Amino acid sequence: MKYIKHIAFLFAVVFLQIHIFAQQSTDEQLAQQFFQNKEFDKALDYYEKLYNKKSPQQFYTPYLNCLIETKDCKKAEKIVKKQIKQNPDSPQLYVDLGNVYTVGEEPDKARTAWDQAIKSIKIDDQAFAVANAFMATHQYNYAIATYLKGRKISQNNYPFSFELADVFKEKGDNISMINEYLDLLETQDSYIQTVQNALQTSFGNDAATKQNELLKTELLKRISKSPDNTIFSELLIWMEIQQKDWDGAFVQAKALDKRKKEEGNRVMGLAQLFAQNEAYDVAIKAYQYVISKGPEVYYYTKARIELLYVYYQKVVTKGNYTATDLTELEKNYNTTIKELGKSASTVPLLENLAHLQAFYLNKPKDAISLLEETIAIPQLSPQVQADCKLELADILLMTGDIWEASLRYSQVEKAFKYDEIGQEAKFRNARISYYTGDFKWAQAQLDVLKGATAKLISNDAMDLSLLISDALADDTNEAPLAIYARADLLAFQNKDSLAKITLDTINTLFQNHALADEILYKKAQIDLKHANYAEAATYYEAILKNYGEDVLADDALFKLADLNENQFKNIDKAKELYQQLLEKYPGSLYVVEARKRFRKLRGDTIN
Repeated sequence: MKYIKHIAFLFAVVFLQIHIFAQQSTDEQLAQQFFQNKEFDKALDYYEKLYNKKSPQQFYTPYLNCLIETKDCKKAEKIVKKQIKQNPDSPQLYVDLGNVYTVGEEPDKARTAWDQAIKSIKIDDQAFAVANAFMATHQYNYAIATYLKGRKISQNNYPFSFELADVFKEKGDNISMINEYLDLLETQDSYIQTVQNALQTSFGNDAATKQNELLKTELLKRISKSPDNTIFSELLIWMEIQQKDWDGAFVQAKALDKRKKEEGNRVMGLAQLFAQNEAYDVAIKAYQYVISKGPEVYYYTKARIELLYVYYQKVVTKGNYTATDLTELEKNYNTTIKELGKSASTVPLLENLAHLQAFYLNKPKDAISLLEETIAIPQLSPQVQADCKLELADILLMTGDIWEASLRYSQVEKAFKYDEIGQEAKFRNARISYYTGDFKWAQAQLDVLKGATAKLISNDAMDLSLLISDALADDTNEAPLAIYARADLLAFQNKDSLAKITLDTINTLFQNHALADEILYKKAQIDLKHANYAEAATYYEAILKNYGEDVLADDALFKLADLNENQFKNIDKAKELYQQLLEKYPGSLYVVEARKRFRKLRGDTIN
């Protein structure tokens, strides 16, 4: 009997505990709901009960907030002082007390409490807690004083520089923010990457001009004051790169190169960056600076080679180059090759010169002769030799020696069957079959290449295979595709006027053919080659208007957006077109790049 009574008693206790727990959970939920709805008087009743009966520590903050919101400053003062007494190692509670006095319109008492909060800090963790409490109520000056106290008690073992910089940023004091970072670098330059990351969101290419000028002015002051401390020059170069101030970056890099006796190492890296960003003029100056150091410098030969490549890019990417531009470029190549000689190290020069002679100067015989001589250079690696053979085959194809070109492609394909260069050779051979009208064989080879490890080759194979499939899908007549393939070959051979005339023949003989959008796209490509941007845009617009649901629509839309961004400088239109691509063609291969460009044009911070 006693046993049964004992069990019954235990059940009663457990039931009571469950009931109490459930009641407390319900009270807590109601308190949170009323607080979120800003019904502070109702929330206060529940939080007061929870604070007094359940957990003063857990419910202190919401209870205090409710007292402050309902202006019950006397009770608020009482519970804060009680917390201070119970938690003497929590000086942030004095910040709460100051906030209570502020609400009660007792500013002198508030200042006294806040001063006491800072005075009570003994260790770093307390400094963080007090500063965070000040930041929560936007008391920036007190937060600054807190971190300075933390710096003092840590004896500069931890300087609180990033925390102080964040407070100055919130306060809008950019000068002080900058100086916190620079003071840190003056003593600990190992923080350079962290400082750059922190500055990235406030300064750089997308920041206001005034902010950038502030940073630049402070850096120049430091450089002038401490010329031997190169960390500020490093940071200035980084900043100018962010702003795309290529000339400024080069000037600073050149000065740093001389000071640190780097023999052109830094300048070479920047020159490559300038070239990648199509800042060809400053890239040329950078390479010329390295070359001016003389042949004994390690980077001399590389600088000579890369300088010519930049000249080459500057001329051929313009599209509207003159015959004089091309002749002068060829002259520079010949002069450099004469000085450096024909060897394995100068093969990039020889290959580029051959391409220039064949495709721009109408000197295919000179180009073929030069490449054959290059291929025969002793100790040339098989990979480099194969690359020269591909270039030679392209030139043979351009001259109309189709079968000799095919033979060269086949040699590379056979020698590098499982390598990327072998797959590239296989693709170019398949393209010859397409040019000559052997569409079934071409498509069989292209279908194999769809699984190529190189994404670019795989995509090119898929595009050409799809072109053939679409052109022959509803029509067994191969004549329109044969004419198009001939026009494609003519464009490859730089016979652009004849290529356009040939394309027009398809529209005349086979109206409304499936190749109509491809014809427009090919014409746009030809016009881009000659920098006829307005004409190219017209063709892209025609594709979007008449063939908006076909496979080339997203290509045309992206190209049109790119023209508006980079050639017409119509940023609003470019932004509109990129957004249209994202919304209308979410599966497009251009989506990632279009989103990136759209965000940049919109002013988002891009990491």
